[in-house]
Amino acid sequence: MTHPDTALFLLMTAGPSPAHWLLTIACAIAEGGAWLCAGLMGWAAWRQPRERGYLLAALAAAGAASFVAHGLADRIGLPRPFMLGLAPAYIEHGASHAMPSTHATVMFFIAFALAARPGLRRWAPAAAVLALATGWARVYAGVHFPSDIAGGLVLALGVQGLFMTLQWLATRWLAPAFARIQQAAEPTHRRAP
Repeated sequence: MTHPDTALFLLMTAGPSPAHWLLTIACAIAEGGAWLCAGLMGWAAWRQPRERGYLLAALAAAGAASFVAHGLADRIGLPRPFMLGLAPAYIEHGASHAMPSTHATVMFFIAFALAARPGLRRWAPAAAVLALATGWARVYAGVHFPSDIAGGLVLALGVQGLFMTLQWLATRWLAPAFARIQQAAEPTHRRAP
């Protein structure tokens, strides 16, 4: 089975005889980029305590996005480059399907979620750079095609749209309803006249 962007992959991958220093950097990013992104979220939560609820909701949405990406990859069924013999896999990876990239989906979503919140925007560029670097590194290491990364980016946009819609619905409908229920539950002697 030929992948749609094999030629672009062959230009970007480490190939059979990579530069050792570049491969070392790429493998470190490919395996550690997601952890750096999680650390960035933790740093943002520590620096912006008022945004912790939002960041927890974004983290939950990122987890859901991960399951969606895996489900779509299984449904689409496109193999990874090393499964086709196009390049060695320089990081340990199972022979699961690749489109869309779960790493790209989650990491780009985090960048979008940070960018959407005024109090967190300053961390969005770092998250986007981490997502791009991790995407490049996973292509270079032979475990993804460039289109897998692009597919993760597109899915992340969709997840961000859904996340913002749910946030709007919660603010518009659930918060006022909860406030009314809470007010009704208060004893009458505590209510203002």
